[in-house]
Amino acid sequence: MKTLIVIVGPTGVGKTALCIKIAERLNTVIINADSRQMFRELPIGTAAPNKDEMKRVKHFFVGNLSITDYYNASMFENDVMHLLDSLFAEKDVVLMSGGSMMYIDAVCNGIDDIPTVKEDIRQQVKTDFERDGLDAMRRRLEQLDPEYYAIVDKNNPKRIIHAVEICMSTGKTYTSFRTNKKKERPFKIIKIGVTRERAELYDRIDKRVDEMMAAGLPDEAQRMYPHRGLNALNTVGYKELFDYFNGKCTIDEAVFRIKYDTHKYCRKQLTWFKRDKETQWFSPENVEEIIKYIDSFF
Repeated sequence: MKTLIVIVGPTGVGKTALCIKIAERLNTVIINADSRQMFRELPIGTAAPNKDEMKRVKHFFVGNLSITDYYNASMFENDVMHLLDSLFAEKDVVLMSGGSMMYIDAVCNGIDDIPTVKEDIRQQVKTDFERDGLDAMRRRLEQLDPEYYAIVDKNNPKRIIHAVEICMSTGKTYTSFRTNKKKERPFKIIKIGVTRERAELYDRIDKRVDEMMAAGLPDEAQRMYPHRGLNALNTVGYKELFDYFNGKCTIDEAVFRIKYDTHKYCRKQLTWFKRDKETQWFSPENVEEIIKYIDSFF
């Protein structure tokens, strides 16, 4: 049976290097499920696979979007399912890896068929948010869909704004489109998680941030500064440097916050991924154990 091997784990754990080794062993390709690595303007701050890595193994969904493009987990699900149709015509096994929780879930379990937001509505809501702020957007959602308002993360502007957009575009509540029904897939899914001891993981993150800074992250962020209002740039690494550019902190404080916020995001990823009892966990150093585990399914 055609098989999708899904490798998940927190940022900085070493997924890229591990997946390249496994893909080479299995003679297959890699579908990237890191939503920020899809933006071609952000290679340094998102630690996107470099040219040499992509020469070793073909990657999909790396640098395929611009920061001005609208994209979401539902669109990713649709694009990956179509891509897998063609990949499985040639290969029995395909690898998918990343740290974007919603994107992984969208492919493995399916996502509710949420209508596409009308462009004029998107622009209107964006303007209203920039003018009136998050509190006003919360109040609007409470009026439009009190049921979703009761459960949504009220400090997450992306989710609140998206729900308001759907309500305004369709004239229906966002809740009415949320069925959470798992979709059947015409292929087998093997889920593998990789992690490290917390102290080691934090140390790797801190070193990677220092490497990003040395590689030119401040310059990359400076180029993105005029576009700082875009959702693509509501991302660790850029937000903190934008504050530095605005004189709200020193460069050392910005770097400290990038590391701290990445640690926080890392914990959030682990909490999310470890809820899935189908995922078998390994150290990313144990390549042979992981290959043996994959072989046990065939």
